[in-house]
Amino acid sequence: MFMPRPSEVEMAGKPGWQPTGDEQRRQLELVGENFLIGLRVGLKGTPTGEIAKQLEQLDRQFRGFAYEGCAMGLAVADSLSPRPRRVSEYIAGPAGQHVYMAHIGVGWALARVPRIRWRAVVPTHRIHRCLALDGLGFHQAFFHTVRYVTQAWRPADYPAWPGDRDYAHRVVDQGIGRALWFVNGAQPRAVAACIAGFPQSRHADLWSGTGLASVYAGGVDAGGLVTLRDLSGQYYPHLAQGAVFAAKTRHMTGLVSPHTELAVKTHCGATVAEAAALMDSTGQDLPPDGAVPAFEVWRSRIHEHFR
Repeated sequence: MFMPRPSEVEMAGKPGWQPTGDEQRRQLELVGENFLIGLRVGLKGTPTGEIAKQLEQLDRQFRGFAYEGCAMGLAVADSLSPRPRRVSEYIAGPAGQHVYMAHIGVGWALARVPRIRWRAVVPTHRIHRCLALDGLGFHQAFFHTVRYVTQAWRPADYPAWPGDRDYAHRVVDQGIGRALWFVNGAQPRAVAACIAGFPQSRHADLWSGTGLASVYAGGVDAGGLVTLRDLSGQYYPHLAQGAVFAAKTRHMTGLVSPHTELAVKTHCGATVAEAAALMDSTGQDLPPDGAVPAFEVWRSRIHEHFR
């Protein structure tokens, strides 16, 4: 009921998806396959203490996606339980270093569970819960591409979400931007053209998600990374902000690959460790949510660093 079919994470022939090379397609499909492995671990009721033993056996390049998928499975379990606790136990335990990916995985669950059970799933952390919206956006663009990408549709609101609706749209767009990297086969020019088809008010957040995916998921060589950076134009600070988020996520889990270093150097002019430190420093002393949510204050501080 909640498990995507394996064919749903294959890229060939999907409506709204662009054709790409065999190497890029295989790289991105491995992301989906490892996500599904983690999702199965979460859905089958694996004891919290046993989760890491299973996920740590996976290829380190794709392991973070498995932790993301597992979070989705556990969030689905929480949505069906009168005493939801699996996700909180997971984040406090085996997913402690994968806290960002885990919250994104919760967003996948939001897309699949009944809306009347969202209250059991929406994260309580005032900063990290925004990442669940990112995960929701990725899911919708990945699985409902024609509607969310080709037609650039968005819902009126997000029920049970404890925050500003208009800003929720923006964080969902960051997730959609990540999905565009997959939808367009990790081809920079196709991604840029796709973003251009959205209303201009959405471009900045879409570029943010694209920057994150180009670093974390890979699928492009050095020349492609430079092309992507150049195509971002006035939205370069947003591309770089997404790259910083990806750098921090890879750095804190120890899952840095040669591609990670290359992509962060290209997009940020920094090492992965330096980009991770920038995310840490800009995330200190964030104000309470107000007219501008704290999550946006954090992102804006990183944007300013690259202007």
